[in-house]
Amino acid sequence: MSERPDTVTIAAIGDLHVTESSEHRYRDLFAEIAEKADVLALCGDLTNFGKTKEAEILAEDLHACTIPIVAVLGNHDYECGQPEKVAHILHGAGVTMLGEQAVEIEGVGFAGVKGFVGGFGRGELGFFGEPAIKAFVDASIEEARKLENALRSLRTERVVAVLHYAPVVDTVEGEPLEIFPFLGSSRLADAIDRFDNVKAVVHGHAHRGVYRGTTPKGIPVYNCAQFVVKAEMGRAYALIEV
Repeated sequence: MSERPDTVTIAAIGDLHVTESSEHRYRDLFAEIAEKADVLALCGDLTNFGKTKEAEILAEDLHACTIPIVAVLGNHDYECGQPEKVAHILHGAGVTMLGEQAVEIEGVGFAGVKGFVGGFGRGELGFFGEPAIKAFVDASIEEARKLENALRSLRTERVVAVLHYAPVVDTVEGEPLEIFPFLGSSRLADAIDRFDNVKAVVHGHAHRGVYRGTTPKGIPVYNCAQFVVKAEMGRAYALIEV
């Protein structure tokens, strides 16, 4: 049996927003990532409108990435009402789509969900009032439940959680205060903090947020929206060692 590596390098990027005119836009980037990392994590908003052609263009570029790839979808990938089709196309390109399932790669577990909105801390929307509000909160609770179940299924000493929406307010700082509740939910952090083996969390969505934060328990959280990472690192993707 081969030994597990002491350190695994994760490349993480979100908010690619591939359009129908984005052909080969990311091919060289994915080839570069394959030279620098052991695993690539895609943090949602992979397409701009969730169109079939957008997903096919991204899938073609992903063939340049020769390392394992895990991914979650984002809100933009739902716009056309066919997220399952987008996921199917990416799966055909070798991407492991996270959600109800988790995966182990090089001794590191990966669990992820899209996540949802709802707010943070004392500003988190509660399950009270009109049916529409309760349905809204139900969606947030369900995403946290799926994440917790996926995390629980992993038995590895090191786990990375992959999200689209933010689990903490730290990494959305810099966005307009008025939209904070629409950038993520503390319920995601609550689920993550139930586990001692989660070593890092990556997400996207907050284009003008902050690169690094922590959960209440102290687990590192990285906003890997490409715009944030580029401002921080001078490149479009994060490199995180676990």
